[in-house]
Amino acid sequence: MALIGPLSTIRVQLAATPGLQIALDYVGECFREGGSPRARLLAAATGHNARVELGSGVFALEQVYLTKPRAQGRWETHVSYIDVQAIIAGEEFMETADRARLILHEDLTPGKDLVFYLPFEQGSVLRLAAGGIAVYFPADGHMGSLAIGAPGLVRKTVVKVPVSPS
Repeated sequence: MALIGPLSTIRVQLAATPGLQIALDYVGECFREGGSPRARLLAAATGHNARVELGSGVFALEQVYLTKPRAQGRWETHVSYIDVQAIIAGEEFMETADRARLILHEDLTPGKDLVFYLPFEQGSVLRLAAGGIAVYFPADGHMGSLAIGAPGLVRKTVVKVPVSPS
């Protein structure tokens, strides 16, 4: 099941996974005042979406966007990567559900590591604000970027960690 919480807790829970340690070190730099990833994200314009290679097959997608109404959200999972989603600024709702409860809509693998599902109304709702992290494994359906009330600006990084070491 997904892991949600502050960086210190997530580090303890994932200590034995080298790829995840690379991801968490990067997230730590995103949270650190004066860190270059943080500065990049805080300076980026809305619509920014950049890939940053971190080594060992791990990479980050730095994103700046406006959150959207739930009706525009899509349930998804990934097969080859674990998602480490970290909110640098702003806040959003995310929903999560066991993949086994979701009904397949569109499978974009192997070209993209992305599987979409039909709408589902029984997920657990999470509210993540700056400093919050959610870790989604391949069994974790998730739907993020959801507005809390009116659309709001979010600065976020999604670090992709290979399920199998490269």
